Amino acid sequence: MNGAGPLAGLRVLEVGHILAGPYATMLLADLGARVTKVEPPGGDLSRQVSDAYFASLNRGKRSIRVDLATPEGQEALHGLVQDADALLVNLKPSAVRRFGLTYEALKSVNERLVCVTVTGWGMDAGDEPAFDYVVQAATGVAALTGDPDGPPMLPGYSSADNSAGLAAALGLLAQVVSGRGGQIDVSLRDVMLSQLNYHASAWLNDAHAPRRLGGAHAYYVPAQIFPTGEGHLALFITHDRFWRAFATEAGIEGHATMAERAADRDGVVAAVTKALAADTASGWEARLRPLRVPAAAVRTLPEALAAAPDAVVEAGRFRLVAGPFRGAELPTRYGSPPGLGEHGDLTSR
Repeated sequence: MNGAGPLAGLRVLEVGHILAGPYATMLLADLGARVTKVEPPGGDLSRQVSDAYFASLNRGKRSIRVDLATPEGQEALHGLVQDADALLVNLKPSAVRRFGLTYEALKSVNERLVCVTVTGWGMDAGDEPAFDYVVQAATGVAALTGDPDGPPMLPGYSSADNSAGLAAALGLLAQVVSGRGGQIDVSLRDVMLSQLNYHASAWLNDAHAPRRLGGAHAYYVPAQIFPTGEGHLALFITHDRFWRAFATEAGIEGHATMAERAADRDGVVAAVTKALAADTASGWEARLRPLRVPAAAVRTLPEALAAAPDAVVEAGRFRLVAGPFRGAELPTRYGSPPGLGEHGDLTSR
């Protein structure tokens, strides 16, 4: 966003490509930070995907072209670092070190600089390729996703990259708030393992290995997607009050407690599936919402955006999804994504 914001005055440099790092700094820009993309001569690789793709990760930023592989580029980097509060880098570890993008390499230039690296496996794990889907496979996420009798599956969006971006933005702000410079190392692997929190705890403490449940929750029953007479319905019943309200509306008897439902998962799922066949997904949503039962018809993204017009914003010539932050004190005007080198081309010095 342009103008004032809670992060107004925070000066952030970004060096990286595609998704995790740029998403992190875009969130900071949305909140008022002055974010400058330090792009190589050919630009962020996401520019090669499409203009709309690039815009979805880079609105509200500045762009400066710098060839970090040259002595002139290194001189330009140090000049930028002198006035920066933080540097966020999304490159493989060898490139981070080769271009001198660590706190150790830059603290003589700016001792209070906060340096954040976003890598696949961590700065000490080498350069093994680590894209979003690879990390999801390696950390157990894919093994938990899909039908029990089918193959492992992946969600339809880049959950590891986006989650790492959120973590990196939080880590950066935490170190800035401390008032000290330093190095923060964020890896996609660590982020995804962290997000498997209760599954990991069940295994580490009770030797209970998680299993694929077709998207159903491991502990709550019924909490999954069900077919209906037309369309699919997501039902998420946790405590007993929700069950009583739903069961009364659906005409289901028994399984009054959470423990009883968990012990007879197959029986509960069969009873719910049979009952839901009597109406459409939208019909059930309309019936259950007034009862405060957590349920929603499965929508496509176009349908979801149509149902949430306040989540769509203008950023220059692009229509984009708004940031996840809401509040009366937050700015509401989003800046355009920058053209390559729009705010300075230091490759020709």
